[in-house]
Amino acid sequence: MSSTDEFDLGQTVSAVLAGDRDAYRLIVRKYAMGIRAFVASQLYHLDDADDLAQDVFVTAFKNLSHFRLGEDLGNWLRGIARNKLKMHFRSLARRQSAMERFREQVGTLIESNIEEATAMLSEDKIERLLHCISNLPDKMRRIVRAGLEGQRAAELSDELEMSVGALYTMNHRANKLLRECMEKTA
Repeated sequence: MSSTDEFDLGQTVSAVLAGDRDAYRLIVRKYAMGIRAFVASQLYHLDDADDLAQDVFVTAFKNLSHFRLGEDLGNWLRGIARNKLKMHFRSLARRQSAMERFREQVGTLIESNIEEATAMLSEDKIERLLHCISNLPDKMRRIVRAGLEGQRAAELSDELEMSVGALYTMNHRANKLLRECMEKTA
C-alpha cells in the first residue's frame, strides 16, 4: 500500500495487522491532529499533551487487533485517550500528595531550627534584611517575596513568564546578593 493511495480504513488496519508497520503511519497521519487536540483540551501543559497523544497511538498500535472494523476509529482512539488522561491525572495526584507529605515532614523536622533562628534575629538584622531586599531588582524581589509566602515555583514561573530552572537560578543569585548585602551592612 503506498501513501498516495486513498485512505481505506479496513485495508489499512488489515495491512498493519499483517505486519506492515508503515501502514500505521497512515492512521497516525489521519487521526493525530484530532487526538492531540482532544488531549490538549484536557491538559494545562502542551508537553504533556504531546507525550500522551503519542502514548495513545503506541497503545492503539499494540491493541489494534481489538479494534472492530465498522466502528469509528476516531472514537476508539479517543477512548484510549480518555483512559490515558485518567491515568495521567491519577499519577499527578499521587505525586502531588507525596510532595505535600514530604513538605509536611520537612517542615516538622526543621521547625525547631526555624524557631531558634527566628529567636536569634534582632530587629536590627530584620531592618537590614528588608533594606537589602528593597535594593534587589524587581524580579528578584518578587521571587524572594514569593518564596517567603510559600508560593510554588511552577505558579511563579508562569506569572513571571520564565522557566522553573531560570527561576531557581535567579533565586540563587538573589540569595547570594542578600548574603553579600547583609555582610556589608553588618
